[in-house]
Amino acid sequence: MESTRVNENFLNELRAIVGAEYVISHPADLLVYEYDGSIDMRLPQAVVLPASTQEVSQVMALAHRYGVPLAGRGSGTGLSGGAIAPPGGMQIAFTRMNRILGVDTVNRTATVEPGVINLDLDLHANKFGLRYAPDPSSQKACSLGGNIAENAGGPHCLAYGATTNHVLGLEVVLEDGAVVNLGNLAREAPGYDLRGVFVGSEGTFGVATKIVVRLLPLPETVKTFLGIFPDIDSACTAVSAIIGYGIVPAALEMIDALSIRAVQNVMDAGYPLDAGAVLLVELEGLKEEVSETSQEVEAALWEAGAAQVRVAEAAQERARLWLGRKNAFGAFGSIAPNYFLVDGVVPRTRLTEVLQRVSEVSQKYGMPIANVFHAGDGNLHPIMLYDGREPGAHEKALAAGGEILRVCVEFGGTLSGEHGIGLEKKEYMPLVYTEADLAAMQRVRDAFAPSGRLNPGKIFPDGQPPHKPPPQRAAPGMVA
Repeated sequence: MESTRVNENFLNELRAIVGAEYVISHPADLLVYEYDGSIDMRLPQAVVLPASTQEVSQVMALAHRYGVPLAGRGSGTGLSGGAIAPPGGMQIAFTRMNRILGVDTVNRTATVEPGVINLDLDLHANKFGLRYAPDPSSQKACSLGGNIAENAGGPHCLAYGATTNHVLGLEVVLEDGAVVNLGNLAREAPGYDLRGVFVGSEGTFGVATKIVVRLLPLPETVKTFLGIFPDIDSACTAVSAIIGYGIVPAALEMIDALSIRAVQNVMDAGYPLDAGAVLLVELEGLKEEVSETSQEVEAALWEAGAAQVRVAEAAQERARLWLGRKNAFGAFGSIAPNYFLVDGVVPRTRLTEVLQRVSEVSQKYGMPIANVFHAGDGNLHPIMLYDGREPGAHEKALAAGGEILRVCVEFGGTLSGEHGIGLEKKEYMPLVYTEADLAAMQRVRDAFAPSGRLNPGKIFPDGQPPHKPPPQRAAPGMVA
């Protein structure tokens, strides 16, 4: 798509809609919006912060009239470049639209705005004996709008499903400013499942301005196991053994030796430094059910070769174990100044083989690769650790990540389990989809956004490299 630069008339009209203080256009102020949690960077031409559906609609209609491409932005924690501004484009940031509009305890639903932080919703629901199940590692910071765009997952999605399984209805603003409602409060609805199509569309269909989500009752009993293993192979065997017992834990997470070292460098999560890998297994449910299942889980861990099995039932103990898992990505800064993460998926029965190949990739590129991931559903998170100041290190990390994605596909897996395709993986889409497949997807996108100005350049291959080294920052060069 031809790049378009916003002009002063456009900015003045934006200011008239949301107020001058909520239109950001000075180059220095825009710097904090040029990146998300990925390694891509692009300075937006402007960022607008609306406060209501009406303002979002007016902003979208104005951008459509001027031909300005745009991207929605929540908290900027995404890991595939989904919130990066398109060339010559702008961002709509939902920081001000952060209200929990209501909780229906009878029907177990909540209605929220897209800027609500995931953990804030969960903690608010807890007051009513309810919970919001999807729990990405960035739960303390990520917003519901971004979770919907990427169909975010998290450790507890093994049992409860990803974001799409918990969204009942959406108020959505389309490319031209039109406001539509998708889904409803019923579990099943007649007609096309447009709600399901929208969740995971990575901001290319429209932006959500109101979200109705399903809440679940808080479990009566929760028990967390820490299985400590001498190597990653025996930990993978335990994963298959637990599932082989017919048990689907609430969560089943694996952390390898390098990740353990990173976590323990920054906090004491209780992970032994001499372990080759640890498994976090969490059971939830009725007291009797958890008690019975616990015996089978513990037996599976020992049978697979665990050196030690610890059990945490008290909330404080469990929180400590999970804090290490959820802080792992930030902890890698204690080992290397930069990291590049991919989230390929493989059948869990092939975990041992795939992780061996990941180790081979690490040796080939001379680059440490850590693994902390959702073992229960085979969603890998290989993390290339490097120093971006070294010549060629950035490109080497990208090449290693691409090779791992090819391995995932080779073993019957796919490119992403929860982070989305975005800029990061778009050039690898032909590994999984034919030209006809991709064309069909594009026709669906065009039905929602026929001008193609919502998050353009994401998801679909266009011949551009999946990543470029972070560019030198420059003024956006507004043209009057």
